[in-house]
Amino acid sequence: MSHGRYELSQRQWELIQEELPRPVMREDSKGRPSRPDRELLNGMFWILCSGSPWRDLPDRYGPWQTVYDRFRKWQQQGVFEKILQKLRLRLQQDEYLALTPGLWTPPSTGRTRPRRGLKKRRPGPRRVPGRLLDQGAPFVLRQGLSRCRCA
Repeated sequence: MSHGRYELSQRQWELIQEELPRPVMREDSKGRPSRPDRELLNGMFWILCSGSPWRDLPDRYGPWQTVYDRFRKWQQQGVFEKILQKLRLRLQQDEYLALTPGLWTPPSTGRTRPRRGLKKRRPGPRRVPGRLLDQGAPFVLRQGLSRCRCA
């Protein structure tokens, strides 16, 4: 199976597949079957790497609403943190990553000193409520948006 620019290879999929929650099936087997997780995850990667709005998601990944809903659901369940944890452990086991405790600390989210008067707003990207960065994406995903090399 060939994969697109922002899509997972078979090997990558096998690494993270078991971290995804199992789809819930109705007992009476009515309703629409859920879309494949890999297809939806590839759509999420397309959005994160391309920087496009959800509505511009190509049809091959399914309806944008479905991909967005699954993204929010997995985000709230901590699925992305579990995947990143597993990948970090894998890199450490393969000796590609060596983290010394206390060597790295996440950046502070609070102010380190009080503000002194009003400052001019620095030019740069404007935060728009409702956009991906304001939706609480995991810290690592937010940091990777501007430097995404998913090719």
